[in-house]
Amino acid sequence: MAHLRLADFIRSNIEAILQAWEDFARTVEPPALTMDDVELRDHARQMLLAVADDLDQPQSEQERVAKSQGLGERERENGHRDTASETHAEARLLSGYTVVQLVSEYRALRSSVLALWDAFTREDRDTDSADMTRFNEAIDQALAESVARYEYLVKKSQNMFLAILGHDLRNPLGAVVMGSSFLMQANDIPHKYALAATRMNSSARRMSSLVNDLIDYTRTHFGANMPIDTRHGDLAIISRQVVEELRTFHPERQIALQVPGSVMTMIDNGRIAQMLSNLIGNAIQYGLVDTPVAVTVLADAGNDIVISINNAGPAIPADKIAGIFDPLVRITQQGGADAGEHTSLGIGLYIARQIAQAHGGRIEVASGEQDGTTFSVTLPLHRSGLHAA
Repeated sequence: MAHLRLADFIRSNIEAILQAWEDFARTVEPPALTMDDVELRDHARQMLLAVADDLDQPQSEQERVAKSQGLGERERENGHRDTASETHAEARLLSGYTVVQLVSEYRALRSSVLALWDAFTREDRDTDSADMTRFNEAIDQALAESVARYEYLVKKSQNMFLAILGHDLRNPLGAVVMGSSFLMQANDIPHKYALAATRMNSSARRMSSLVNDLIDYTRTHFGANMPIDTRHGDLAIISRQVVEELRTFHPERQIALQVPGSVMTMIDNGRIAQMLSNLIGNAIQYGLVDTPVAVTVLADAGNDIVISINNAGPAIPADKIAGIFDPLVRITQQGGADAGEHTSLGIGLYIARQIAQAHGGRIEVASGEQDGTTFSVTLPLHRSGLHAA
């Protein structure tokens, strides 16, 4: 007597399986209001048929292990670019499902098939028991594909929101900067109004810097490289300008700058200024109030420029060093300067590293209780016939 394969059982009982699955899907909150009964069944039908086809295919031990871990090859149905599991994840995201509810659907689909299969095999039917293991592996693979696509789409929508938000904030912030600058230059207004305008200008410029970081973050996460426009520039002049701006923004803090008279090289002036501002601002935020932030720029005898930013304070934990440049990560240090008053998007160091890498350089960090925390930026010195003092 021939074994009855689970694949054939699924095909011949697909309506009963789909009905049990649909009954469960209708209990999920929020219900799939954007899908009618035909659409609700369609993706599940495609997934079941894909599983049945998979059960009919020979499988090596390596393929079995990979599929049980959700790492099997993506099986595209009918020449489609996406699998049925990935399409199902997109539809459920649009219907308002959470990832927990998406996973629960696969649990219900698995349960529907196995319950009917168990009832069938109790009647002393001659079946292939190995098919049940193959079925569970195929469901695990489909679940992994669905969750991966769901997570990708959520991240993509979040990045799109951040990009739109950043661009839409630029115009009103520009108006605030221009208006406050106009008031700061006026001689016929009371001093208290001029002081308020100065504070408004400082805050608006800080917000503008955060918006620029936000736009750069979303741009790099959409797969684009950090755009730079390199030309002859003096890193010494840029360093002095950035330090003076930060001294104005943080009059209560000391920033010590050691820089040669001139360091000419090929750089994107605006991007390098942005990188320095992020790194020095980070040192101010996490350094001790009564100790200066030390900024040093050196052009060595070789082909590198080394910029060091050091602040005294508690050391960064060793287990946090590796991820300090990751986006949306903030390192909490006890005893940092006004730790509760400073706000950050957690992308300043990420943007700084992207800028350094776009220039062919790198950023490293060392932190200890005795020497404090030091960020070291190494950039290639492109002389191009110019002089480095």
